[in-house]
Amino acid sequence: MAGLGSNRRKDLDEDDIRIRPGKRGSRPRTRTRPKHEDAREGRVLTVDRGRYTCLLEDESADESPTGDRSITAMKARELGRKGVVVGDRVGIVGDLSGESGSLARIVRVEERRSTLRRTADDDDPYERIIVANADQLAIVTALADPEPRPRLIDRCLVAAYDAGLEPLLVLTKADLASPDDLLAMYGALGVEYVVTKSESNWDLDPIRARLAGKTTVFVGHSGVGKTTLVNELVPDHQRAVGHVNEVTGRGRHTTTSALTLRLPVFERGEGQGWVVDTPGVRSFGLNHVDLSRVINAFPDLAAGTEDCPRACSHDEPDCGLDAWVAAGHADPARLYSLRRLLKTRERDEGD
Repeated sequence: MAGLGSNRRKDLDEDDIRIRPGKRGSRPRTRTRPKHEDAREGRVLTVDRGRYTCLLEDESADESPTGDRSITAMKARELGRKGVVVGDRVGIVGDLSGESGSLARIVRVEERRSTLRRTADDDDPYERIIVANADQLAIVTALADPEPRPRLIDRCLVAAYDAGLEPLLVLTKADLASPDDLLAMYGALGVEYVVTKSESNWDLDPIRARLAGKTTVFVGHSGVGKTTLVNELVPDHQRAVGHVNEVTGRGRHTTTSALTLRLPVFERGEGQGWVVDTPGVRSFGLNHVDLSRVINAFPDLAAGTEDCPRACSHDEPDCGLDAWVAAGHADPARLYSLRRLLKTRERDEGD
């Protein structure tokens, strides 16, 4: 047998090739990713433990008895850590039959035109996207049983302005208390509102008019009648409703994940709308919000910030907004309301 120093060479064949067990081949991985040009466009309706219920965008309203033929999908590995949330417009491939046990793949997430976000509290650096591509934020508040929480309303307004959503106050249980005092707090903001009576006597026409042609996210703490209202608006999709304690006014969280529902089309011919029912919230953290963006929701005040010092909080002695309002360019009540919203992170939500 020839040693290592021998000049004798052996003719090699494929049997002489040795691959170390467990070691990947030396073939370089390609960075080319499939374009999935045949992917169908869809809307993410809800998310549950890594499974995404989606509606194909070009499905007609009569595809199923409920009007929504949905499919179940998972996120494709090629998306990596890119998140997929309720409201996302996505590209889907694979089994699109919607049959029981079928599973498609989400291979693309389209650019979002809006994102409604929150943090668990104001010290939490991790932001959570609640819904993507919404147009309007409906802040549902009971006028009694449970009592209104203005600081929570303020926080929801800040989140809406930061996300570029139109806010809408939905005040329930007007047969138990007058809405006048609460509406007076937000009159200077010009926020649209709808007032309804008890859950047994909903007046849905004004609400439907505000929802037509828009995607509206419903938020509110437990017991205000949010999910009951959604059930009335979309009667084919009934979600569980919790009991509200008559003493504490606190309810049990019955909605555990955000769910997008398509509104029925009524005889008036209003545009198709969508509602997103979300879990009841006890807090609405704003650590993610750049408060300088909130001023953009106040166009009558935004122009006055040109004379503000750098990094102005808009509530300090040299703030240019005081002179702007004093010169008659904006209503003082608007400045007061803006400053109240900007301070909301410093206040306790429980009052």
